[in-house]
Amino acid sequence: MSWPGVTERRIATNGIELNIAEAGEGPLVLLLHGFPESWYSWRHQFKPLADAGYHVVAPDMRGYGKSDKPAEIEAYNQVEVVNDIIGLIPALGKETAVVVGHDWGAPTAWACALNHPGVVRAVGGLSVPFMPRSPVPPMSLLREMFKGQFFYQLYFYEPGVAEAEFEADIRMALKKFLVMAGGETDLSALPAKQEGDDMFSNLPEPDELPEWVTEADLDFYEGEFRRSGMRGPLNYYRNHDLTWELTKDAPQTISQPAFFIAGDNDGVVMMAQEAIKIMPHFVTDLRMNELIPNIGHWTQQEAPEAVNDLMLSFLEELDG
Repeated sequence: MSWPGVTERRIATNGIELNIAEAGEGPLVLLLHGFPESWYSWRHQFKPLADAGYHVVAPDMRGYGKSDKPAEIEAYNQVEVVNDIIGLIPALGKETAVVVGHDWGAPTAWACALNHPGVVRAVGGLSVPFMPRSPVPPMSLLREMFKGQFFYQLYFYEPGVAEAEFEADIRMALKKFLVMAGGETDLSALPAKQEGDDMFSNLPEPDELPEWVTEADLDFYEGEFRRSGMRGPLNYYRNHDLTWELTKDAPQTISQPAFFIAGDNDGVVMMAQEAIKIMPHFVTDLRMNELIPNIGHWTQQEAPEAVNDLMLSFLEELDG
């Protein structure tokens, strides 16, 4: 599916090639998607940002869409993913960029700013706040927190298991996953899950799609994941501990201008209340910290106008 004014091409960075979608000219704004998405999750942001005078670029992250898909699980640790994004900046002929991420793209954006302050001039996160490095390996923490319970990140950890479930009926899996995490869903009313359950079999099929995702949108996502498979996207979840080991000497404070936007009905926000509260201690120039009412996890897709207004306000203050 083409999107008006948006073109695609592949570009070399960090030893691989990423497919990018882009529009506009001017200072560079990089938009990083999460799971299970693609550059297309930013479709509503291209025109407003390009019209405001920015070169807007949203890559398919490694493992997704038309981008390269390294075979090794370890290739999806966040140090490598950050290097992909930092490498895009000179590859696009720029010296600096504003980097904005949603879901998995948010920790990547925060880490770009944290580790490369000379080239990331401002940063934004959607849904996932900045979190300082854990004092203990993350997987042991998750296993302790969710002992005896179903937790999707633990389910995703075993290679091949979640791939098989998603790929058995990719359209239905995406439909259930997207609607489940949207603002219309009462998470407390979902069927209870136990340790050892799968992701989708006891999730009801949505009767209809919410307004923010159409059958045409599902067509696009389904086509992308039929082409790319789910292994690369799921490998991001299998690198928590390796990323933790590789970042033991990383700085802990982001000083660039920053913003955080999320929906108040986002399950991530509900789990990350403490991180959101303490974020200003670690993100010292946090200029915007906004929760959008009645919005779930898919921030920029569920509330495109509100997100665009907030991002443009931030960029206007940044660039005067």
